Amino acid sequence: MPALPVDGLRLRFGAAVQENVSLAPYTSARIGGPADILIMVKSANELMDVMTVLWQQEMPYYILGGGSNVLISDKGIRGVVVLDRAKEVRFESGDQPTVWCEAGVIFSNLANRCASKGLAGLEWAATVPGTVGGAVFGNAGAFGGDMSGNLIWADVLTRTSREKLTAAQLKYGYRTSILRTAPRGKRAEINAIVLSVMLRLKNSTKEEVSVKIDEFSERRKATQPPGASMGSMFKNPAGDHAGRLIEAAGLKGTRIGTAEISTKHANFFINHGQTQAEDVRALICLVQKTVAEQFNVNLELEVELVGEW
Repeated sequence: MPALPVDGLRLRFGAAVQENVSLAPYTSARIGGPADILIMVKSANELMDVMTVLWQQEMPYYILGGGSNVLISDKGIRGVVVLDRAKEVRFESGDQPTVWCEAGVIFSNLANRCASKGLAGLEWAATVPGTVGGAVFGNAGAFGGDMSGNLIWADVLTRTSREKLTAAQLKYGYRTSILRTAPRGKRAEINAIVLSVMLRLKNSTKEEVSVKIDEFSERRKATQPPGASMGSMFKNPAGDHAGRLIEAAGLKGTRIGTAEISTKHANFFINHGQTQAEDVRALICLVQKTVAEQFNVNLELEVELVGEW
């Protein structure tokens, strides 16, 4: 790969451009090697400007939001990592309230802001890690809700266009959309960047919404482990749960290095300090192999493997 034009990027984007930056601090699992170049954007307009330049220069890139549901390799990511910190939020009240926000907004924070205004509909998101953009990308969900149920439209940017796509146009399925890379190495249906979203809400009261969020939070604490993790490692196969299969296979508590299959919930892999991505990947392979041999079920990753492996 030819040398990246760092000086040109610095001339255009200034101090937002950094070189050889460890990505571990920007992920929920605290795992990952360096990015050749990291560019932090703080608005949807900045994100558009950066993407226009990267596409013009044919530079490899990866968009990083909250850093959940990703496992970044120990060798890191070649090219440019765009760190999305665009966080503007606007509420619209009325009989059918809505919220517009940029893709870098932390989803759980947004859910709590809705609660403070007595607006319901996003209680399920109060315990969901990551950003709104990531939630749109992978149709995030919890406690019976998901992005497809709230999304009015997502403002997305491609190399050749900018358009607002509805949930139907995004072809949402279980933890997937046309924006997400399909399993077995297939490309995503369209290569697009989420700039902002419009979500539907409902009028309620602060008390009612807060009680529901507290209930979901307590349920989450009771069933999911604390500590640094990527979130759910595997998608639940039809009619079953990945965690149940992993536990039934006798793998709960298994460690490789300082990476552990959680003793509380087997679909979570915990970083117990200085964990290598390769150790997590080795656990992934062990689980997939063992579950396939014992139960003839092929577990599909919910987490995205990113970087140079």
